[in-house]
Amino acid sequence: MHEITLEIVKPTHSDLAQLISRLDIYLEELYPPEEIFKVDFNDPKVENIIFVMAYLGNIPVGCGAISPLDEKYTELKRFYVDPHYRRHGIAGKILYMLENKAREFAYSAIKLETGDRLTEAIHFYKKHGFVSIEKYGEYVDCESSVCYEKTL
Repeated sequence: MHEITLEIVKPTHSDLAQLISRLDIYLEELYPPEEIFKVDFNDPKVENIIFVMAYLGNIPVGCGAISPLDEKYTELKRFYVDPHYRRHGIAGKILYMLENKAREFAYSAIKLETGDRLTEAIHFYKKHGFVSIEKYGEYVDCESSVCYEKTL
């Protein structure tokens, strides 16, 4: 297996768009549209989001991002590893890089929302130190949302 490399990319990066499209298709199989919380790539604030891509050789295999919530919190967004490349530590590497970026920007914690049917994701987040919290922000009224937080 080739070595995994990580790269910070612009929101307009074509590999990022490709992986996020796959993530959206996957989520659309599980949830109605109003329960899928996408990033608005047309919003100028998208430039404040830090996107990370994971590559195996030159193949894009995973992505993730942190998006500012306020001065204390950032939010993990659009976190995805292609199912064919899971269980090789890729998600952990992406998360580690994003956590370090969050520390660089002096955030004290990372919050996230995920779907209640994404048991693999929930297990991953708990394994990496995220604890269950009350729903926040746009997720408060979403029946299928579960939220987590990790102190940095």
